[in-house]
Amino acid sequence: MSLVRNGSNGSSSRALAPNPYSLARELLGWDPFFSGRPTSAFAPAFEVKETTDSFVLKADLPGVDEKDLDVAIHNGVLTVSGSRQAEERRDGESYALYERQYGSFTRSFALPDIADGERIDAQLTSGVLTLTVAKKAEAKPRKISIKK
Repeated sequence: MSLVRNGSNGSSSRALAPNPYSLARELLGWDPFFSGRPTSAFAPAFEVKETTDSFVLKADLPGVDEKDLDVAIHNGVLTVSGSRQAEERRDGESYALYERQYGSFTRSFALPDIADGERIDAQLTSGVLTLTVAKKAEAKPRKISIKK
């Protein structure tokens, strides 16, 4: 938001007025214009890469137990869902800062036709989920010999 002031000589100058919601956004993670959803929901970061033999998806899931994680495939869509539980607060404890995020998440990825949904390997190691989706044999490059 900006205000325009008229000077005594008829010129105008611009001064920025403070945003009344900025303090609430910074301190509480609350944004009144963000559809009512909290901005601090747990949303793990993913990366997806393609190699010659497979597609590899990696997600940072610190604090997520294997029992709280579900990986499924249906009609060519790979879905990863899970939750990270908040620590139990005890009487007499108070937090000076509370920034860690907790809750449930779901991410879905449409696999290309060359992905083999029957051959998926999943590993959770040191808080990193690695999903390896093999490519179909006919999708892999192959050398064609020339006949004489």
